[in-house]
Amino acid sequence: MSQKEFKVLGQTMEKVSIYFGLFLATWAILITLAFDSGSVTSMIPALLGIPIAFLGFLATLIPSKLKLIMHIVVLLGLIVFLGGLDFLRGISSDGGPFSNPLAAASKLMMLITGAGFTYLCVQSFIFARKQRVQ
Repeated sequence: MSQKEFKVLGQTMEKVSIYFGLFLATWAILITLAFDSGSVTSMIPALLGIPIAFLGFLATLIPSKLKLIMHIVVLLGLIVFLGGLDFLRGISSDGGPFSNPLAAASKLMMLITGAGFTYLCVQSFIFARKQRVQ
């Protein structure tokens, strides 16, 4: 049986985008509150996650703009990944990557989840292109 839509664990990429965005926002809020972080940078995951979740929701409401919206979403996901690459800079520093454990954990989380999310988005685009050819 042929699948008409790319799904991850039974969920469309629009829903995965919503979940990913909410995860990023929740992470940022929990880290900020739990560790009484006075730094605005602890909210960076939320600053990227909220637009991702909103656009994922918007994509479910406006299917005619799905392609445009999801391309913007993958761009934001790529920015999450690129922001997480800052973790690698900490490896070469004197204190090591975990001299500031909270910042390192957030960067590592963004690196791993941003890479995974971007990969899923690309796989979704490849799937959609193959569906048009058939």
